[in-house]
Amino acid sequence: MNAQANLIFIISLLLGTTITISSNHWIMAWTGLEINTLAILPLISKSHHPRAIEAATKYFLTQSAASALVLFSSMTNAWHTGQWDITQLTHPTSSLILTSAIAMKLGLVPFHFWFPEVLQGSPLTTGLLLSTIMKLPPIALLYMTSHSLNPTLLTTLAILSTALGGWMGLNQTQIRKVLAFSSISHLGWMAIIIVYNPKLTLLNFYLYAMMTATIFLTLNTIKVLKLSTLMTAWTKIPSLNAMLLLTLLSLAGLPPLTGFLPKWLIIQELTKQDMAPAATLISLLSLLSLFFYLRLAYCTTITLPPHTTNHMKQWRTNKSTSTMIAILTTMSIMLLPISPMILTIV
Repeated sequence: MNAQANLIFIISLLLGTTITISSNHWIMAWTGLEINTLAILPLISKSHHPRAIEAATKYFLTQSAASALVLFSSMTNAWHTGQWDITQLTHPTSSLILTSAIAMKLGLVPFHFWFPEVLQGSPLTTGLLLSTIMKLPPIALLYMTSHSLNPTLLTTLAILSTALGGWMGLNQTQIRKVLAFSSISHLGWMAIIIVYNPKLTLLNFYLYAMMTATIFLTLNTIKVLKLSTLMTAWTKIPSLNAMLLLTLLSLAGLPPLTGFLPKWLIIQELTKQDMAPAATLISLLSLLSLFFYLRLAYCTTITLPPHTTNHMKQWRTNKSTSTMIAILTTMSIMLLPISPMILTIV
């Protein structure tokens, strides 16, 4: 794909996201979502591999169904209340349909089946866009309608997402699928708190996007897609691999790294809302995710490649690590001490 086409698609993605986030009317929000979907499809299928075409088709079908449900919920609300404003979604049926539509757009359980397959069929850079910027418009819609959503439904979806995201990531050998299930698990943490403290959901999303961007860009630099190649990639850029280890542990939510901040605040808020059992359950379920992050981290830096088989030794590259990855890695690891300042901004 040439540079001009790539630029057009990236600009369209940013335009679609901006339209959805800044709109007050449901039709404008829907338009932004559609622009986003149409702009990402060529980026998914640009390799022309059958798996990439399959991923693009699956993505198109699920996102079209979700967009139709968004329109249906807004029309039902307009029919009953006469309101097209996003923040005025007050009809219970419309709220339920919208929650299902957004869950489908984000890849929350039980609408999660498309996400690992689509991520597996996409290049790493497109996978980064799918995991971060493509999640922002649906989360913005949830944020704007959070006051009228059903807490019981969202809590159920969140706990199921954290459970299945952790459980199904355990046996994966493809790194993109592991990151897809990691995304589903993190979305569970965002969904459980959206009704009680929407700002915490946004904070969680920003930090998750930052850490995921670090991991995708690092993997793209060392050109790794599977666990088996990750084991032999440590000789390329040893320092970057060591930072990847810390970023993975941060994404797992271990203190004293950045990823611990949103989990800590969400558990605190849930306890304030008399939801200690839900907080305990979601914390225990996140231990499943911790296992596969530790597995990735172990393969990244601690495992030496086997010497019994003949394999090509990957030697160190001379090119320096990009400044973007250096900044993202530092932020992904070291933001916890300045959490009071982050909270005053949010």
